[in-house]
Amino acid sequence: MAFHSFISFLLLALACRSSTAEMIGPVTDLVISAAEVSPDGFSRTATLAGGTAIGPVIRGNKGDNFQINVINQLEDDTMLKSTSIHWHGLFQAGTNWADGPAFINQCPIATGNSFLYNFNVPNQYCDGLRGAMVIYDPNDPYADLYDVDDENTVITLADWYHEKAETLTFPAQDATLINGRGRFDGGNATQLSVISVEQGKRYRMRMVNIACGSNFVFKIDSHTMTIIEADGVNHEQLEVDSIQIFAGQRYSFILNANQDVDNYWIRANPSTGTSGYSGGINSAILRYIGADEDSEPESSEDDSADPLVEFNLVPLENPGAPGEPKVGGVDVAINLAFTFDGSFQVNGAKFTPPSVPVLLQILSGAQTADSLLPEGSVYPLPLNSTIELSMPAGVAGCPHPFHLHGHTFDVVRSAGSSTYNYVNPPRRDVVSIGSSGDNVTIRFKLLVRVYFVTDNAGPWFLHCHIDWHLEAGLAVVFAEGTDSWRELIKPTDEWDQLCPIYNNLDESEL
Repeated sequence: MAFHSFISFLLLALACRSSTAEMIGPVTDLVISAAEVSPDGFSRTATLAGGTAIGPVIRGNKGDNFQINVINQLEDDTMLKSTSIHWHGLFQAGTNWADGPAFINQCPIATGNSFLYNFNVPNQYCDGLRGAMVIYDPNDPYADLYDVDDENTVITLADWYHEKAETLTFPAQDATLINGRGRFDGGNATQLSVISVEQGKRYRMRMVNIACGSNFVFKIDSHTMTIIEADGVNHEQLEVDSIQIFAGQRYSFILNANQDVDNYWIRANPSTGTSGYSGGINSAILRYIGADEDSEPESSEDDSADPLVEFNLVPLENPGAPGEPKVGGVDVAINLAFTFDGSFQVNGAKFTPPSVPVLLQILSGAQTADSLLPEGSVYPLPLNSTIELSMPAGVAGCPHPFHLHGHTFDVVRSAGSSTYNYVNPPRRDVVSIGSSGDNVTIRFKLLVRVYFVTDNAGPWFLHCHIDWHLEAGLAVVFAEGTDSWRELIKPTDEWDQLCPIYNNLDESEL
């Protein structure tokens, strides 16, 4: 069984995006297909969404009902053809069946078939897949801090590989793409992405790392950034001059276009592949209206004096972690020990996708909570309880960014710190567990009130967001409130047909 079928949407290669990004949704078709692209000047076949793989931007407002009909038209035999989409960062309260991970919440969508993802978004702001999804808040508490927030202020950072994902194992990237364009070391001076600003205006920039592996240190010459949101959660204003952003993380920041009219380098130094900016690699352009459109910047890189430190992020609303203010002061405390011997294990178990999705195992009556598959990788959790997860770092391939589906969590101990903060810790859904000596600790509560749903029951994935590590087994599933799944989770008839269709495919159709 190919595990890439779960992460196929996250592995989409990028086509060049025009300066004005198309926006679709919240009710729309999204066609998944294949075509040849060359975003850094190197041509290869890639998987596209809506004709391009970065974009169209999917947009909506808080409270909207999203109905996104995913149509699988993948027919290239050199790539995996079954797919599913995870709507990264959305809680899916009551619609766990629409969360997307194959063999956790659904079977993959077979080529030649479609599947309607139907879910509500009551309380998220900004999110990204292999592309961007923006959810606007009409009551944004920071609305008076910026003048512009549109499709042109979305920034995507991606790694790009000259070989197809299915052929790679723990690779270094060939290029960095910013909004779908980039250059590779030794390649031609292809066109870079340009973000246009008008002097005197303030911009809400929504940045997402959609990479398969790399984290990036992001900065803009001669400009500072005021962070106001992390992973869809409003935070107190924090001014920085550089942001290290890990795979799956998102930040909104205010950019004040208060410099001289000119061109300035936007820099995203990657953690893998060729670092630096020689020949315009790992770069894009911030261009003030009125600046020379035929020349590239001559701005110099500044030393970072105020980099983002995650520990300094403070939630704007309802700060404070659940449970008692002491280590282990929760209903359920779990230590996740990570090891590597060619594949990854969590507490001694390598995650391998089961043949029957975890959700279906319970809904069909085939399994009980204490026997859910894959063995050793599913952790039953009771509803209405406080949970603490500790994640010691140091295993090969660090730093690992971990994403928890279905929840935000409080980071009571951040990477690079030995201090526990229970009063006002950062709140997000993707966290780097750091390097040797770190023991990143997060907390969350299994009681979420959304509309008439009083909990977030279902199987929820916790996994490293470096796709190569996920495929190598660095993941677990939390089975929350299994006794209530049949009562609270009501998949569609179309969902019921995904597994029969997929199970009838031959090897060449997967």
